[in-house]
Amino acid sequence: VLKQKANNSNKPISAGDTKKKQPLKAAKSPEVPAINGNGNVVKAQSTNKMVNGSAKASPPLAKPESKEVTANKNLNGTKSKGKGCKEKKKNGIVVKEKDELKHKRRKAEEHEQQPKEADIWFDDVDPKDIEAAIGPEAAKIARRNLGLETEQSQSVEQVLVKEKAFDGLTRAVAMDCEMVGVGPKGEDSILARVSIVNQFGKCVYDKYVKPTEKVTDYRTAVSGIRPQNINTGEDFKTVQKEVAEILKGRILVGHALRNDLKVLLLDHPQKKIRDTQRYKPFKQRVKSSRPSLKLLCEKLLNVQVQTAEHCSIQDAQAAMRLYTLEKKKWEAAARNKANHKNGK
Repeated sequence: VLKQKANNSNKPISAGDTKKKQPLKAAKSPEVPAINGNGNVVKAQSTNKMVNGSAKASPPLAKPESKEVTANKNLNGTKSKGKGCKEKKKNGIVVKEKDELKHKRRKAEEHEQQPKEADIWFDDVDPKDIEAAIGPEAAKIARRNLGLETEQSQSVEQVLVKEKAFDGLTRAVAMDCEMVGVGPKGEDSILARVSIVNQFGKCVYDKYVKPTEKVTDYRTAVSGIRPQNINTGEDFKTVQKEVAEILKGRILVGHALRNDLKVLLLDHPQKKIRDTQRYKPFKQRVKSSRPSLKLLCEKLLNVQVQTAEHCSIQDAQAAMRLYTLEKKKWEAAARNKANHKNGK
């Protein structure tokens, strides 16, 4: 048997067998033998494919292109498979959205990191006009975002209020009231809020007052009063009694106090009233016969008040600070005036 198999191996191969077992010469491509770690030659696998009966060599693997080349291809209509890159077709042209997506993602991350109040911002706005445009609360946020936060708001409080000072009643107190309009045209006034501060600017009393008549004009732009503030306010008689108790025997400071006392239906001894609108040295300095509280603070204290809706606490603090600025001279003038009257 072994002899017969050896004879068969020496049998010549027919032409038909050659066609079946040998590949066409045209299908061959030069192969580079690979050498393994043992030094033996290993036959590389052919990557050739037959196309329509002819051999076509597969191209070598392309080198990775740079980002700039890829970007150029994308602009010419070649789709990109880059991660995070989306494309849309507009008018037959493929538009790359990678930069847009990056921008949106960055914006979203910034929004998550920042508080909601960062949404309030202004460009090309005079810092003095911010509060008038959006109100005092939002103005604090806007100033903080612009880096002016406190340059304005804190400086006002630092000037008007003495930090770490006594917060109870003192010999002198300042009062300010906010009013709303009643009557057919809202021209008549009734009390809506009353605030009192001590000599150091510390608030000792602040209450909204329930209206005694139908309100026809809330005057919100100036008064800062809204329906919800006074609809749940304190009864007028209660407020009137409490304020009278506080003012009794004390020096009363304020600006145009006649109007405040009128809506409270109260009187106060004239010799104990210190009205910043009627103080002659103030009139002379600002060159006005009836100076506003805003003007006096700007010229004498170098601070801005009443830039938008008024706040009765801040107005009372401003009047008190103007008084303490001239307290010694003012009180000396009041004593001389009293002595002069008694001498007559």
